[in-house]
Amino acid sequence: MSPNDWAMFIATGLGILGTLVAGFRWIFKSLMYEFRPNGGNSLRDQVNRLEEKVDTLYQILLQRGDK
Repeated sequence: MSPNDWAMFIATGLGILGTLVAGFRWIFKSLMYEFRPNGGNSLRDQVNRLEEKVDTLYQILLQRGDK
């Protein structure tokens, strides 16, 4: 292979690698955004609301079990 062929091969590989890294970074940022509470509809907020409801139900069951 000539030096020009090697240069094209390396440039193509770096271009593909850069595209993959940028794509994974975008996906990672999008997913991590969902795990931060933002006072709205993020996954973290939904989990927090479910935890509160489960705790309330648990307290009700404990109170009814004492009677």
